[in-house]
Amino acid sequence: MIEAARAFAPGNMSGVFKVIPDDDPAKMHSLGLGFTVREGATVTLSHADTPSLTFNGEAIDFPTVNNLLAALAPDARLAIRISTPLPLSSGFGLSGASSLAAAFAVNELLGLGLDRVTLATAAHVAEVQNLTGLGDVCAQFHGGCLVKLVAGDPLAAEPMPVAVDVPLHYRYFGAISTREILSDAGRRARINAAADDALEELAELKKRVHLDIGEPIRVSRRFAEESGLLAHDGVRAAIEEVGRAGGQASMIMLGNAVFSTVAFTGSTETALSGQAVQVLP
Repeated sequence: MIEAARAFAPGNMSGVFKVIPDDDPAKMHSLGLGFTVREGATVTLSHADTPSLTFNGEAIDFPTVNNLLAALAPDARLAIRISTPLPLSSGFGLSGASSLAAAFAVNELLGLGLDRVTLATAAHVAEVQNLTGLGDVCAQFHGGCLVKLVAGDPLAAEPMPVAVDVPLHYRYFGAISTREILSDAGRRARINAAADDALEELAELKKRVHLDIGEPIRVSRRFAEESGLLAHDGVRAAIEEVGRAGGQASMIMLGNAVFSTVAFTGSTETALSGQAVQVLP
């Protein structure tokens, strides 16, 4: 019997999203634009007499991960350790990354024999049921700069023609409750209307042979404004600073955070990554 198993899923910075509602959580999802980055969540699972869950060494309540594991391995007693350099509830898709990595780790630990699509679907369902996300798992399942244009398949995405390993910069200002946004019908309607315009432009950009990453970020900035989501003074000031420096920046969905093509005051460097979820040795 394997004593422990580890898996990694990348963080995801979403720039545009449209809610696709469905009564079936396996079919409810989002369309939009996202970038996976080199940092993410590493989940280590081991057998335990007393189940536990820690996030960067501290015990927390993490219903999305707990529900995912209850669905895949209801009788397992596990110690769950999640580690990441990225901040929680800040638009980096850590609920999705943590649940997706947990799905791959428990499949390895218990020899469940489930395929990648089944594992990713289970993680997506846990996200939807807990209102912690609608599209991060799809991006983390594939890796890279992706656009989702077709409703009906939560794991369907197409790559944008941008180079991987391109430097990106981000700064976290504060958390936004994804649950609060997704449960507000009026806000969802405004977001979806703005997203329709953004998705039309992204569909045209996808047809190019090569694309500077600043182009989809520019579309994201317009979406952030038109959706009403760009409301934090610090986020707006950082975006304007990047613009004065000749770069492109937008708000990370959904977090009071900024991602940019150039460094700005208080920012941290990362890079666009093509790495998808994987089991670690």
